[in-house]
Amino acid sequence: MLMTAIDDVRAMPAYPELAGKRVLITGLTSSCGVDIVRAFAEHKGRLVLQLAEQSEATETIAEIAAPSALEIKAFGPIGAEADAVTRFAQGPAQVLGGLDVVVNLVPLTVPRLPADATTADIERIVADRLTVPCLLSKVAANRMNMVLTEGLILNVAVLVPPAAGPAQAFASVLKSAMTAMTRTQAEEWAGKAIRFNAIAPQTVQVPPQRGLAGEAQVAALALYLASGRGKALSGHVFEAEAAR
Repeated sequence: MLMTAIDDVRAMPAYPELAGKRVLITGLTSSCGVDIVRAFAEHKGRLVLQLAEQSEATETIAEIAAPSALEIKAFGPIGAEADAVTRFAQGPAQVLGGLDVVVNLVPLTVPRLPADATTADIERIVADRLTVPCLLSKVAANRMNMVLTEGLILNVAVLVPPAAGPAQAFASVLKSAMTAMTRTQAEEWAGKAIRFNAIAPQTVQVPPQRGLAGEAQVAALALYLASGRGKALSGHVFEAEAAR
């Protein structure tokens, strides 16, 4: 099933059933998320974008998507406090009358780690990185369940070039934590037509063509999972090749 999904993604079909879908995409930066926004816009989605950084470059993302999307609204950075995240998550649902798809972009930018950084140090940083997507997912899933919406929540670890040492350890721990979070959420909402999946970078060498290559294919997989063809998939973590 997973390899069939990857093969279908590489074929990049169109999904007319996505027209009008209400899509929240969080954590957008000037270098990550543009292809995902464009993909849902070209499928005539109704989009709410949360920009992780406020700049002319990030504001251009909405301008690029606006001609194709049925509707598009953009919001700036949000704090990591639970109340701030909850208030923000409730906003798009009210603006659009609900949500069908949530894509959380999780930054994998490696912090400055000392040479003697411990696993506990790295785990604390990873927990901070996952706080916002975890809270957003919970609020969105509750909303979907209340209004009986079949929904998808997709967590995407932003890809970075291959690294070694503490940076490699950070990527591995974040991937493990995201995997555990995604599968726990999928189990929690199983049977309620709300699916959780994730895309994370490869942290070990694998044979060529096993993973997704680049953000364009990540965007195509997001479309597949949100479409009718992806309804059987929940609790999966797909691997993507790191940017070169």
